[in-house]
Amino acid sequence: MTDTNFNNTRRDPYAALRYPEFRLLFVGRLIASLGNQMLSVAIGWELWLRTHDAFSLGLIGLVQVIPVILLSLPGGHVADQYNRRKIIFITQILLFFCSLGLAYLSFIQGPLLLIYLCLLGIGVARAFNEPASATLIPQTVPPEMFTSAATWSSSSWQLASIIGPAIAGLIAAVMESVTIIYLLDAVAALVFLAMVLLIKGRPLALSPKADTLESLAEGLRFMRGNKVILAAITLDMFAVMFGGAVTLLPVYATDILHVGSQGLGLMRAAPSIGSLISAFILTHLPPMKQAGKTLLWAVAGFGLATIFFGFSTNFWLSMTMLLVLGALDNISVVIRGTLLLTRTPDEMRGRTSAVNSIFIGVSNEMGGFESGSVAALFGPIASVISGGILTILVVLGVAKIWPEIGKMTTLDGLTDEN
Repeated sequence: MTDTNFNNTRRDPYAALRYPEFRLLFVGRLIASLGNQMLSVAIGWELWLRTHDAFSLGLIGLVQVIPVILLSLPGGHVADQYNRRKIIFITQILLFFCSLGLAYLSFIQGPLLLIYLCLLGIGVARAFNEPASATLIPQTVPPEMFTSAATWSSSSWQLASIIGPAIAGLIAAVMESVTIIYLLDAVAALVFLAMVLLIKGRPLALSPKADTLESLAEGLRFMRGNKVILAAITLDMFAVMFGGAVTLLPVYATDILHVGSQGLGLMRAAPSIGSLISAFILTHLPPMKQAGKTLLWAVAGFGLATIFFGFSTNFWLSMTMLLVLGALDNISVVIRGTLLLTRTPDEMRGRTSAVNSIFIGVSNEMGGFESGSVAALFGPIASVISGGILTILVVLGVAKIWPEIGKMTTLDGLTDEN
């Protein structure tokens, strides 16, 4: 390739950020994600100290994923039929009150049942919020900026994942309480809502009014017909579900690596540091020419790094593996996010995002339940190692069932191999 051709393929690393409304969305998501990450650390740490039960940690994921599984498809239907800003307004207010409830229960050391009920409310809010929020990126940037926007959107979440756990770990260590963390998450929900209300954006087409079941069936038919998207989100779901070592980090911090709450904060931040490094590199590289194979190799590497982490009893080796996990996972996130943006018509974005939310919910929250359950039966090390092995097997299975994913070249889908 000549130098001239190379220059023609180079992208502006900050292209999406040059759009003012995308910057509002970026900052809003950064703050909201910061609150979410801090809450995640807080609730895991608090319940572990109160119960010292790995199964209780797994239940954190279960109670949040149940409403996502049951309500995301109806949430996608609502997002494609009704005003999406109003949906976001309602869901952010619900998230605000659930965080306040957790703060109160933490302060009075309230019943665990009520804590899980608040987490259930958070799951309900997210089931309707995610499909509506998925329409925000296409409103703030033109289609040619979708890859850049997907990368920076991922970066906002990863940056929050670096800062959030570190702050949460510091607060837990200094104040010996996580109550204030829940209050900060409540404030973050309101800040994100304010940012969204400032975004005008280009109007997106809504789906013609239809019966709920008919609308849901149309969305499922679209996903089933687009094998590349289906393969990508299936791959991510099972890989992250089986390779979910993050749920067991409190156990590793106290019982295996012996690094306490500050070490927990560093370990929770490590995957996001790796992801942010990966995102920075991706923004400066030319467009992917073998996106499908890149995705398969990235997820296989994710599984292998999970296995090494499971065996490790050295803090710095464990940190290194977590960095690698984050870097490889971000490649999957960017590819999947770009595919959803470029291959989904505006009137289908809510339902398509709803299906994606179910897959993400199952992988993250159900993965936490799976990891906690296996750890309770066979120990945390066996749980992590077996998850890494299953992740690699998932890659082989997806490549066999959907060969289209391995043939995908560019992310726009215009030049996939035959």
